[in-house]
Amino acid sequence: MANTKVRQMAQLAILIAIVLVMAFTPLGYLRIGTLSITFLTIPVAIGAVILGPSAGALLGFIFGMTSFLQCFGLDAFGTALMAVSPLCTFLMCVGTRTLMGWLAGLIFRLLNRGGPVLRGVATSIACVSCPVLNTLFFMSTLYLFFGRSGAVLEAYGSMTFFGFIFTAVTINSILELVATLVVGTVICTTVQLAVRHSR
Repeated sequence: MANTKVRQMAQLAILIAIVLVMAFTPLGYLRIGTLSITFLTIPVAIGAVILGPSAGALLGFIFGMTSFLQCFGLDAFGTALMAVSPLCTFLMCVGTRTLMGWLAGLIFRLLNRGGPVLRGVATSIACVSCPVLNTLFFMSTLYLFFGRSGAVLEAYGSMTFFGFIFTAVTINSILELVATLVVGTVICTTVQLAVRHSR
């Protein structure tokens, strides 16, 4: 039991470090104009599956905090949001990502009811849920909090608000979904097998 706890703490610490490194290097984001494709859902999904909903929520919170910090002049779009409402920007960046990580872990826990095959399906679904929920929550709150803000609309350039959302939902979510599904499932499955063989 003590060894398991130590191993889980070490795994969580490694995932937190990965989130931080990815967040502040080109590894974490692919920026195309005002669009920002993130791969930070990958370590969040891995933590949610391997370590459970609480770890997923913590990793999502850290992901969200790194995103929120970039709104202080490091990202033009985030800076525009901050100028309108710091509280709404915080909720959009941090609250949605925390909920995303927790729900991904919960989805895996609810679906992981059988043997290796069902566990693999549950792993893949939980990994896919991270980018899907991230896009759903982020875009929903973006529209709810800032959909009518003139200052934010100017940040889209020639894009309309709905054009921005459509592009983000199609291009962003597909790339994030594929990356998280492939990388997350492979890593989670490898760790699950390694843990079972070590017992």
